[in-house]
Amino acid sequence: MRAEGQAHIDRIEAALALVRQSLDWERALRRLDELDARVQDPTLWDDPKQAQAITQEQKRLETAINTVREIESEMGDAIEFVEMGEAEGDDDVIGEGLSSLSALADRADRDKVQALLSGEADANDTYIEIHAGAGGTESQDWAEMLFRMYGRWAERRGFKVETVEYQAGEQAGIKGATLLVKGENAYGYAKTESGVHRLVRISPYDSSARRHTSFSSVWVYPVIDDDIDIEINPSDLKIDTYRASGAGGQHVNTTDSAVRITHQPTGIVVASQNDRSQHKNKATAMNMLKARLFEREMAEREAAASGEYQEKSDIGWGHQIRSYVLQPYQMVKDLRTGVQSPTPDDVLDGALDPFISAALAQRVTGETVEVEDAE
Repeated sequence: MRAEGQAHIDRIEAALALVRQSLDWERALRRLDELDARVQDPTLWDDPKQAQAITQEQKRLETAINTVREIESEMGDAIEFVEMGEAEGDDDVIGEGLSSLSALADRADRDKVQALLSGEADANDTYIEIHAGAGGTESQDWAEMLFRMYGRWAERRGFKVETVEYQAGEQAGIKGATLLVKGENAYGYAKTESGVHRLVRISPYDSSARRHTSFSSVWVYPVIDDDIDIEINPSDLKIDTYRASGAGGQHVNTTDSAVRITHQPTGIVVASQNDRSQHKNKATAMNMLKARLFEREMAEREAAASGEYQEKSDIGWGHQIRSYVLQPYQMVKDLRTGVQSPTPDDVLDGALDPFISAALAQRVTGETVEVEDAE
């Protein structure tokens, strides 16, 4: 097998190995047999809610398992095709086989990411909340750049995007904002983006053209449905109303229709100003609060399983997940996975999938890499 073909095979096998690991392959096969038997039971639909959950799990497992088997079969056919061409000295046959392997490797990488989205709320819509760190205009401008980046990323994936809350900065940028991203697996794709993001650039606001470092935080949590019960004690809440403002500082409404809710036991703060009705904004903010509390519970359970848990850190040095360097060179580097991009403009225009794919895979493998931060 030529080196080019072997490289494609290695990509395919690595992707399939990760999918098997994420599924717990042998357990998944046994579970699918159990679900197939349950679906044949005529009494299953006596409980429609349970029946729907069982059929959805069956479909998810069946799709994932069949995908692995299909890719394995097609890889075997392509390898056989290349080897036949090599034996006959037919470059056209070899080229066709290598082309098939290349396309299959791309498919395996796409299907790998899809298979990694098997978490409790991965299929749900998601909120993406952005806050500027210390640093005034610099950090607020950076927060607005992230706001645009996630909006563009969502649009690239065909998701729908709504701005739930937007706090304009004093001179430029934003103090904070919340996006609602709607689409299949929106939370699953976005969930690894939570953390502190660091920007290094020559400041457009510094007359001396000095290099500045800015920080902003991103918090991602799923939209939850009525099936998930989160109890909130009304006495734990501090509810404030204020006048909404949009991009550029213009008023969305002339009344105090925006609502901010603080959950005092946890310090979680959520806000909504998307509607002209204070009542509707309050309902949206309550749903956001429930989603944040649910995400917090999921994170604690996941961390307990892995034996480590850290509270949300200050927005500053040492806590960032990714660095975006625009000066003195061009580089975006993920500090968890080591994934890099030499084209920050593309990343800031929403090209986040390589970073997301690597972070999702890392959650499955548990492997860590030592990454030197970009300066």
